[in-house]
Amino acid sequence: SRLVGIGSAAPDTVVTNEQLSSVVETSDDWISQRTGIRQRHLLAPGEGLSTLAARAAQKALESSGVDAASVELVVLATSSPDDLFGDAAHVAREVGATGAVAFDLTAACSGFLFGVTTASQFLHTGAYKTALVIGADALSRWVDWSDRNTCVLFGDGAGAVVLQAAVDGEGEEGVLGFALHSNGAGRPDLCLGYAGAERPLASFASVTTGT
Repeated sequence: SRLVGIGSAAPDTVVTNEQLSSVVETSDDWISQRTGIRQRHLLAPGEGLSTLAARAAQKALESSGVDAASVELVVLATSSPDDLFGDAAHVAREVGATGAVAFDLTAACSGFLFGVTTASQFLHTGAYKTALVIGADALSRWVDWSDRNTCVLFGDGAGAVVLQAAVDGEGEEGVLGFALHSNGAGRPDLCLGYAGAERPLASFASVTTGT
């Protein structure tokens, strides 16, 4: 597969390291020297991840010159969707890819890489000819803003690419191969676990509710 268009989107709200130092005990020097980060974009209350993803996707389509109606596959890589059931189908509809298969893919920081690799396999096998891959997250919704070790690292944004099947002999092979690996041993170091509280339904059963 080959990349034919790119796009990105970020919220208007920007918080600098200096501004963040009024929230937690930190400084621009402390953050920038350890991470290289000087500012982050944050979604405002009422703004949605799917809107951000759709903006990035639309820019990628415009960059590629590809008609949204010809997109056959939409992969949205995210760990923080608006809808727990998935945002990809909604984003596909928003940009006009109404005939596409669309699904979310969750792989945290590696999500976009996994998304491109997954879409490329569909293109390589000939199942589809054009795919739209979006990486988007709104981690500001989940960050502990009292923890200076983690809150400085995350922001909100989206990036997207349009991929098309490469034709042998054209000299534009694009994605030549991949090597993926996962190691679940690191889960305790970076996780966002479900925190539920018991809710008795009746004498015969209890469930957990929460976020």
